Amino acid sequence: MIIKAIAPEEEVIKMDMILANTGSLYNWVLLPLLIFLARVMDVSIGTVRIIFVARGERIKATILGFFEVLIWVVAISQIILHLDNWLCYIAYAGGFATGNCIGMMIEEKLALGYCVVRIITMKDEKSIKTRLAAENFGVTIIDAEGTNGKVKMVLTVIKRRDLKKAMHIIDTSSHNAFVTIEDSRHASEGIFPRANKRFDPLARLLKSA
Repeated sequence: MIIKAIAPEEEVIKMDMILANTGSLYNWVLLPLLIFLARVMDVSIGTVRIIFVARGERIKATILGFFEVLIWVVAISQIILHLDNWLCYIAYAGGFATGNCIGMMIEEKLALGYCVVRIITMKDEKSIKTRLAAENFGVTIIDAEGTNGKVKMVLTVIKRRDLKKAMHIIDTSSHNAFVTIEDSRHASEGIFPRANKRFDPLARLLKSA
């Protein structure tokens, strides 16, 4: 049996190669990936935070703002420490773009707040009112004057998560109605459909925050 002795210099060279490969893996793969994920997280949080700010939810906006800035500081510090790594710049920009998209998707899923739906029609207001009331939507009908004569204005304030349901009722009740939708910052003492059980845990979480 022949045993080949390895010189100390060869061991040092092999160790340097291992460390160099490990460093390359971190700098060119793991670090850009971590920056990308961090940027996705902080931009997504920022998008939802802006929604809370617009709706006057101070405590929720403050909590989200803390984590948003904390994650951003970690990401930007790594960029500064690795200014020679162009992949970090690509990861940072890609994370920002992706975070905007994900943040909007989260906001759509949460469907926070209320909106005001205005329906202007020359007829079919009774059908719209009856069908909306049957689904426990509050409805107000106002006599108005339009360019071509008298019209009816149907107003309803609904939760954003019920918007698709309400629009389906309106579309199938009157095909020629003029409909506008705008966000409402606050609503109270209204008539709203009962919340879907799927949203109950989320509602309790947001309420307790």
